[in-house]
Formats: sequence, structure tokens, C-alpha cells
Amino acid sequence: MATLSSRGPAGSNLSLGPRRAAARPDLRLRRVRITAAGGGDGAAGEPDLRVRVNGVEMPNPFVIGSGPPGTNYTVMKRAFDEGWGAVIAKTVSLDASKVVNVTPRYARLRAGSNGSAKGPIIGWENIELISDRPLETMLNEFKQLKEEYPDRVLIASIMEEYNKDAWQELIERVEATGVDALEINFSCPHGMPERKMGAAVGQDCTLLEEVCGWINEKATVPVWAKMTPNITDISQPARVALKSGCEGVSAINTIMSVMGIDLNTLRPEPCVEGYSTPGGYSARAVHPIALGKVVQIAKMMTTEFGNTDCSLSGIGGVETGGDAAEFILLGANTVQVCTGVMMHGYGLVNKLCAELKDFMRKHNFSSIEDFRGVSLQYFTTHTDLVKRQQQAIRQRKAVRKGLQSDKEWTGDGFVKESESMVSN
Repeated sequence: MATLSSRGPAGSNLSLGPRRAAARPDLRLRRVRITAAGGGDGAAGEPDLRVRVNGVEMPNPFVIGSGPPGTNYTVMKRAFDEGWGAVIAKTVSLDASKVVNVTPRYARLRAGSNGSAKGPIIGWENIELISDRPLETMLNEFKQLKEEYPDRVLIASIMEEYNKDAWQELIERVEATGVDALEINFSCPHGMPERKMGAAVGQDCTLLEEVCGWINEKATVPVWAKMTPNITDISQPARVALKSGCEGVSAINTIMSVMGIDLNTLRPEPCVEGYSTPGGYSARAVHPIALGKVVQIAKMMTTEFGNTDCSLSGIGGVETGGDAAEFILLGANTVQVCTGVMMHGYGLVNKLCAELKDFMRKHNFSSIEDFRGVSLQYFTTHTDLVKRQQQAIRQRKAVRKGLQSDKEWTGDGFVKESESMVSN
């Protein structure tokens, strides 16, 4: 039923490609703990949330997105204990000494007037950089987590300067910890663009192709490229990443924004010593934008990579199981949550799993693959919408509503003809 190629649990036609498969034959044999939130043994009548993505099995499709919820051993352990399907750690690079964060670095947007403290939070801006912790510290914690949770999925997010040797050294050192996959941060909208990092790469397809080539030359685990929404056509860099060897793409990262101006002080938010800088926008308000970007990527993937096992991870404003279902209906294999965890805590995963199962029961879906990509077929061009509506109008006009004159009565259909003109 899904419009993207099937990569579900049992029976899927999985292919990692010769390079990844040869290097990591264990990827086909991974098993998850069924005690994780939303897991199950596929019992009749009970929706099964398990997913298999690029050869890696997860107990549910809910993934901690790279950021503060995956910033150290303690919080990542908490995520595993609560039952998240996978954890993507906060982005690391070789030299953390170049990363200097400021405080405050977040600002919130509430429904209602500017500066209102009463309305629900609908938007969240951050000017936070990647991990400022020493790489060796993060690597030790990755290794410890994999030793303590060998059957759980840990994904490392990495970002480097425009230097092939640096990228490949980082990949080698990170993979040595036993992580299950890599997510490449081609999308951070703020901080260090002069070093050709983050969105500076994701917005330049020529640069992106070159860097993806370096990465996939070295990596032996699945690679996801995280896409920036701060671009006219997000399908273009997604296409480049997949053609360059990445197994999947993640979308979207945060949207470049200015949260607002304090109308009392006339200073921007978040305010650091009276000044600010544009940052990344997330939370509920970005959800419709994220869905639109995912549609663009998913349609491209269906058309150009339909017979492959390329994956898609949806990100943006997920706080309910319904939010997640929308991404999956558009073709996403997994759904990432970052700001939602910062607002609601790690226990959010239990609510997400319960609500997604309720949705599945309502429609008699037994697995994620039963409905993944189903809604993608209903997106078309505006020109086609016009044609469809014109055709529908003609068809409605052709359907006769009752008799138009006395001469149309017939003896054989007298009862039905009478009923056709009754209003109740």
C-alpha cells in the first residue's frame, strides 16, 4: 500500500548495498528489546509499531532528534529507559574547543500577543551550536551506551569543516564506538558558516556532492543526510545526497528565524548582552512547513529511488501521535522529536506510541508499513486540481436530481421516481 519502497519488519526486501553489507553483516541480524515503548510481538489485533530502516530494527518509529535531548550519557540513557525507538546524539566535531555557546540561547513564541506568558507555546527558537563537549568524552559515552544497551539504536550526528581528512577521521573514530548509523548535519542554520559547516554545505549542491562522496567513501554504517529547509527546493540536495551514496535523508532541520523584539526594551530575543542573532525555529508552528518539505522529498524519492531501500526521517513539530502519523502517511520511515522532548519530557514517547496505535486501530492498520506513504498519492499540481474540479462539476451536473417535468414519469419506476423528490 505504501508508495515508497517497502522497508518494514518481517519480509521486507532489504538491501544495504555491497559496501555497507560487507562491512556490517550484523546489521541484518539486529533485534530490539520488546520492552521498549510501543514494541510488541505482532499479536493479532494489536498494532505493531516496530520498523526496520536501512537494516536496523527499532521497537517504534520515534527517534530522539539531535540536540539537547541527546547531549550526554545521562539523558540518552533516560531516553532508552523510557522506550524511544532510537537516539540521535547531539552533533559532534573533531575540535569542540571552537564551539562556544551563549546563554540565554532559547526564545519561545506563545499563541496570543507578542510576549504573552499565558498562551500555549507554539514556536521555539534556538541559537545553540553543536556539542561543546570534548569529542573523546562523547565517544566514551557512545561506547558505554552501546555496551549497556547493545540492542538499542544509537545514531551519531556529525559535522566537520570542509576538509576530507577531517571528515574521514571523525567517521572512523565515531564508528569505532559501535554506533548503528550516522546522521550528517548539513543543515544547522546558524554558527560557523564561514567554515563551510552545516547549512553552508546543505545549501550548495556542488559542495554537498563532494562532501557526501568523502563521507560515503569511508562510512561502513548507514548514513542519513539531514536537510535544511532554508532553500527553495529541498528535493535537490536530497537527491544529491542519495545519489552520492547516503542511505537516507532526514527533514527538516530548524528554520532560520528571528523570534521577536521585546517591545519594552526594543531588543531582539533571545537577548544576549543586549544583542541577538537569527537562529533556528522549531516546535508546533513549523509542522505544516515540515510536512510540505517532506512531500517534496518523498515524491522525488518515489519517482527516482522507488526500487531502492532509501529511507526518510520526518522532523518538525511532533507532539502527538497524530503529528507522527501525518509524516508516516507521507512516506517517512521514522519520526524525530527534539523540541517536543524539551517541552514535555522523555515520557512523551509513551503518549506518542499510544496515540499512534489508536490511529492504527481506527483504520485497521496492523503495521507501520500498512499506511506508510498512503497519502502521498493525493498530492498533485494546481493545474491538475483545476482539471479534476472541472471534471467533477460536469459529472455532478450530469447526475439528475429528481424529475424535471411531468413527461418524465414512467410506470415502471414510479415509486423510485417519487422517492427521488422527497426531502426527508
